[in-house]
Amino acid sequence: MKHRARLWLGLGIVGTTLGLAGCGYSEQEWQAQLDKYQRLLALNHATEQKLAESDRALDAARQKVAKLEGDLSAAGVDITKLNRDLESRSTEISQLSSTLEEREKALREYQERAKLLEAIKQRFERLRAKLTELTRLGLNVVIRRNRMIISLPGDVLFPSGQDTLTKDGQAILLKVADVIRNDPQLLQREYQVVGHTDNKPLRGGAFKDNWGLSMMRAREVLLFLVGDKGQMPLERWSAGGLGDIDPIATNDTDEGRQKNRRCELIVMPSAEEMLSLQNIVQ
Repeated sequence: MKHRARLWLGLGIVGTTLGLAGCGYSEQEWQAQLDKYQRLLALNHATEQKLAESDRALDAARQKVAKLEGDLSAAGVDITKLNRDLESRSTEISQLSSTLEEREKALREYQERAKLLEAIKQRFERLRAKLTELTRLGLNVVIRRNRMIISLPGDVLFPSGQDTLTKDGQAILLKVADVIRNDPQLLQREYQVVGHTDNKPLRGGAFKDNWGLSMMRAREVLLFLVGDKGQMPLERWSAGGLGDIDPIATNDTDEGRQKNRRCELIVMPSAEEMLSLQNIVQ
């Protein structure tokens, strides 16, 4: 179609120039018209080149966004709403007319989205690298719901159905505190201790139910970490309990229930990090 367009434009020039000659135009006037059409041909060619360059750049930006999207999803970052937003925008972009201005606008949108995704990916990678020492201790460090989480095994921290820390549990918490205390940036972060249980009912006793047990276990971990042994800054730590409502494995097997009995240390996002996450889903 592009070659055909050039051909018709060229024939138009020839036809027009013949018509001009037949109508008695001077050679100077004829040359002026010919120069005008030559400039139009050059402009058309330059526009086609820019469109092709924009297409290549847009395709590269789309591929970069797709790769970053895949990397973040694999790491555990929830970008469900972002996916829906990008799919919607992709449909809109595909329906745009092929003007250079519209393609460049689409390119800018994809490049900005890729920039934000890259920043979020780097943030999580930096934080994960700081917590690498904990993974060497056998602790699980994961990303869930866009938050970095240090998962502590409940059966190691506490005897069954109790909220008193075991010696092994205290030793684990001391190692966690050492890692955080020895990194100024980690030490300045805010954390929340969250207790979890399996779904086996707990009735009566001091805790009354799984909610009570999970809350008291989280409180016990919190008090140890901000106490004389843990020496974590009190103002940066809090605690809560979720009972059995947030399992990470099935409660139909012993192994699954064991995974669900845990305490999590959640590295709370900073205001800057929350803003970056909000930007990509707007």
